[in-house]
This record gives sequence, C-alpha cells and structure tokens, in this order.
Amino acid sequence: MTTILVVDDEPNIQELAKLYLENDGYRVELAGSGGDALVKLELVKPSLVILDIMLPDIDGFDVCREIRKKSEVPVLMLTARKEDIDKILGLELGADDYLTKPFNPRELVARVKAVLRRYAAGQRPGKLIEAGNVQIDLARREVKIAGNPVKMRTKEFELLVAFAQNPGIVMTRERLLEMIWDTDYYGETRTVDIHINHVRDRIAGADVSIETVRGVGYKLVHRDQLTGNEKPAD
Repeated sequence: MTTILVVDDEPNIQELAKLYLENDGYRVELAGSGGDALVKLELVKPSLVILDIMLPDIDGFDVCREIRKKSEVPVLMLTARKEDIDKILGLELGADDYLTKPFNPRELVARVKAVLRRYAAGQRPGKLIEAGNVQIDLARREVKIAGNPVKMRTKEFELLVAFAQNPGIVMTRERLLEMIWDTDYYGETRTVDIHINHVRDRIAGADVSIETVRGVGYKLVHRDQLTGNEKPAD
C-alpha cells in the first residue's frame, strides 16, 4: 500500500488529509513537527510527503532541505500564505508541488495522485532515450552524461525527458506546465523557469543544451547548432 506522510501541526488539517487520503486507498502517517517528520521519514519510507511550511520546531523549508540530502521522495508543500516567494523557495529546495491553505481536500488528493503518477512515469524496462552524449534510462530513472551518472530530482528528470523526446522543438512554458505539472495555471510559469535552470545546471557538461527562444519558450539543441537567436539562460 502506498504510504503518505502528512506533516502539519494543526490536528484538523492532519485529520482532514488523513480521512480523504485513506478513503482513496492510501496509508497515512502523521507528524506534528519537523523533527518528528525526519524520524518518520526513516521509519516508514513514505512514497510522498505532504509538508507544511509553518511548523513549531524546524520550518518546512529546512525539513525539505534535510529530506533532499538523503531522499528523492516527492514532496508536496502546504503554505498558508499566497506570496510567490514561499512557492518559489519551496520549488528551489526541491519540492515537487505546493498547495495553498485553506485547500479543498479533493484537490489535495488529486495533486497527490498527479505527483505520484509523474514520479512513476516511464518505469518500463528497456526504455532508453539519447540526446547527444546524454543517456536517459526511463526504467531506472537515471541520467548519464558521457557515461557519468547525474543525479536529478523528479521534475528535473521529467523536463529533461520531455525535451529529449522532442529535440529541436520549441516548448512553451504553458505546454510544459500541462505536461509536467498536469495543470494549466498559467500565472505560475516562473515555476518552469526555475526548474529549467536546475536542469541546465545538471547537464552543464553535456553536448546538448536547453536554449531560450525569446518570446516563445525553450528547446533542446546540440551546442554546435546555436544560431544566436537562442541563449542558454534568462
């Protein structure tokens, strides 16, 4: 059974999330603090963590940092504030998605399903994609550049796969939101830019690059194909 770790110090949020997730067939573990969350992460090995930012001991950002030091488990962050800075910081730290409080519990379940679906996508044996000297193993969710392994987070991996499957094709931010985040909330295209920059950092030693097509989007090209109308970073 898929286990979800819900980290929140508000009992009503814990119980609401637990009720709806269990009704959908998930096993739910609860943690009321950041310290408790890090302990349970080791004990229960959850398939996904729902992580509140405002916690009584260690805030959610620091918990996310600690999680990413040891695990690539998907993280869905909860924030009571609508400011973009919370969302952007969470994504930069490696969170896979976020939801603003108060939230509809059905949307929470839908986002959990979407994140887990994206995380599991491509886990079919024998499927390899090559782009220049970049090799992507979908079954193992591994990336190598010139034979050297490169560690990538969930969204970074999925973005690289999307570009490698469509070399030379311009991908708009809106299209990438639909493909990778399963959403069309177009006001959040900054999310795409953040993750594109992460992918660029990961594949800096490759002979392919994700280039910016001004006013349109991004595309994957071989470095010797740059025309001057593209650039490697915004």
